[in-house]
Amino acid sequence: MKVLVTGGLGYIGSHTVVELYNNGDEVIIIDNLSNSKEEVLDKLETIVGKKIKFYKGDLCDKELVRNIFKENKIDSVIHFAGFKCVPESVQLPLKYYRNNLDTTITLLEVMDEFNVRKIVFSSSATVYGTPEILPLTENCVVGGTTNPYGTTKYFIERIMEDLYISNNNWDITLLRYFNPVGAHKSGLIGENPNGIPNNLMPYVFKVASGELECLNITGNDYDTVDGTGVRDYIHVVDLAYGHVLALKNNKHDEVKIYNLGTGKGTSVLEIVNMFEKVNNITINKRFAPRRIGDIATCYADTKKAKEELGFETKYTLEDMCRDGYNYVLKNK
Repeated sequence: MKVLVTGGLGYIGSHTVVELYNNGDEVIIIDNLSNSKEEVLDKLETIVGKKIKFYKGDLCDKELVRNIFKENKIDSVIHFAGFKCVPESVQLPLKYYRNNLDTTITLLEVMDEFNVRKIVFSSSATVYGTPEILPLTENCVVGGTTNPYGTTKYFIERIMEDLYISNNNWDITLLRYFNPVGAHKSGLIGENPNGIPNNLMPYVFKVASGELECLNITGNDYDTVDGTGVRDYIHVVDLAYGHVLALKNNKHDEVKIYNLGTGKGTSVLEIVNMFEKVNNITINKRFAPRRIGDIATCYADTKKAKEELGFETKYTLEDMCRDGYNYVLKNK
């Protein structure tokens, strides 16, 4: 299968590219490098042992997207491209609505023009908002989002559901991610955001490597086991493989929706303590006020993904901490 991966040089996108090649698929990447680096392409080619076709550009550029479809016989699309910083989305909502919705609508319009109607969308557990029940199932109410980033994911899900209603020849899968961490075993690709990270593990890595002085743990007064936020952390390689399974599951009579997580909640302090233990290092840390838009606890019910996709996670929390820091050390 020839798969167009939007945002394919980003953190989750790059790991998914590797898993697609491991499955025997061919990949074309489009990425505007707003939150990624072109050097990742070389590293991907080293891992998979093949040249990968890459287009540098923005999905809002409709003519560029048309040219990609003209030049390649694309069978399906995995759509990662989009802005993803929760605090920034609160400060700059119009930027997030403009980019995340425009890129998606443009992509879907061009796909329709070229009769390519198989897509897997990179959604998020943020569509659930503040959980009504735990663990979160795919049948939980969505739309009560707590930040514009999550709202864009919710809106895109609705756009794709409406698209399917208008034409049930579309094959659409919505994957609601929980919290990806870790890195590829090679240490060649991983998560390395610019500046002060917004996600926990990259922040931990930068403090551990001496790039940042102290880890600010945002909130220690939540109603959780130790007062810090609880999340469902999943190894990025497990998450990436979930996309391969979603593409294989092509007998759709409806829009398919799956949670991708481990089904287990881990607090911020628990994961920091595990990181220190696994890597034999002490993290300088302090507590800071809660971030706007954050919630106390969020973890997945993964039964549906297991039953329908055969999705099961293989990697442990120890693997996530070890592999992620291995990437940092090799790329310091």
